[in-house]
Amino acid sequence: MAMSFAALAGFVVGALAILFYRNQIETPSRTASATDPETGALPQGVASVLAVLPSSAVVLDAHDRVLRASSAARAFGLVKGDRLMAAELLALARQVRRDGEIRESEIDVAGHKFGQETTNFAVRVAPLGSHGQVLVLAEDQTERRRVEAVRRDFVANVSHELKTPVGALSLLAETIQDAADDPEAVTRFAGRMQHEAARLNYLVQDLITLSRIQGAEPIPTPGQVPIDEAVNDAIDHCNTKAAAKDIALVTGGTEGLRIWGDDELLVTALRNLIDNAVAYSPEHTRVVVSVRPAGDSVEISVSDQGIGIPEESLERIFERFFRVDAARSRATGGTGLGLAIVKHVAVAHAGEVSVWSKEGSGSTFTLRLPAFGGTAIAVPPSIPLETAP
Repeated sequence: MAMSFAALAGFVVGALAILFYRNQIETPSRTASATDPETGALPQGVASVLAVLPSSAVVLDAHDRVLRASSAARAFGLVKGDRLMAAELLALARQVRRDGEIRESEIDVAGHKFGQETTNFAVRVAPLGSHGQVLVLAEDQTERRRVEAVRRDFVANVSHELKTPVGALSLLAETIQDAADDPEAVTRFAGRMQHEAARLNYLVQDLITLSRIQGAEPIPTPGQVPIDEAVNDAIDHCNTKAAAKDIALVTGGTEGLRIWGDDELLVTALRNLIDNAVAYSPEHTRVVVSVRPAGDSVEISVSDQGIGIPEESLERIFERFFRVDAARSRATGGTGLGLAIVKHVAVAHAGEVSVWSKEGSGSTFTLRLPAFGGTAIAVPPSIPLETAP
């Protein structure tokens, strides 16, 4: 990305330099007038080149006044009126004007998007003509840096999550060898090995599921999915864990609703939501799974009476391997991928997932998925799938 920006910037600088050269050779008197700082005009063709640039572009005159600024430059707050607002860019422009050398750098400026603290730019500053004008190109690379950080975290987290059970299995195997004459110890350590192997299996399965659905590709063979059956299947998968903590799994809402999608993926998403609710809820509480029509969509909510989620963590809750309470999640065997899978299942169904939570008051996760037929209508169970409206 950085190399492509440098190549584009180099091409633009070269193209603009040629335009300046042509104007000076072919129409020197007109060029001199056009580049006069007092007129605030640019040579013929320069404005057209700047207008088609995807990055923020600014042309400064010999007195640091802005002759031309792209809409992107103004939208990011780099330019206000006829002034360049970023002090670092202004300092670079003055250095370039003094020695005529092209400079590249990275800068951070105060964010102008909601919830964004700073915007990171890759910048290239070059002299433009012989009248002290300077061209500033700034490419927003905030999203690219965020994606790179997520990718690094993902690789590091996968390595860590795999290393833990693999290391435990290796250690337990050695321990069993040393305790070969103690049947009771062998039985105990074999049970631990089964636990670690199951944890490793869950992690691998979640990684496979996530890799299969995270490409935002359409579901290959969608069909009618009865919500009631998917909810019941998901609850069946979670009954053992819930019973161990005396947590009641309760269903409610409208019956007979259906979506168009993949029943296996929907069960996987619901199972992850219910598993999370059980894991982060105290004993002797309940988890409620409710379904309701919402116009052209169906909403499936999973509510618990658990510990809740801190407000500062709500924006990151669907990131891979993100844990609000890492120690608690590992103690319960969580992989940190469950909510990421839920998010991608929703996207694969052209839907969305949202969360409401308050610390100490529990959480509610809501899947909103397009209804079969375009309208959420309850269908009696006696009507076969292929004849349902």
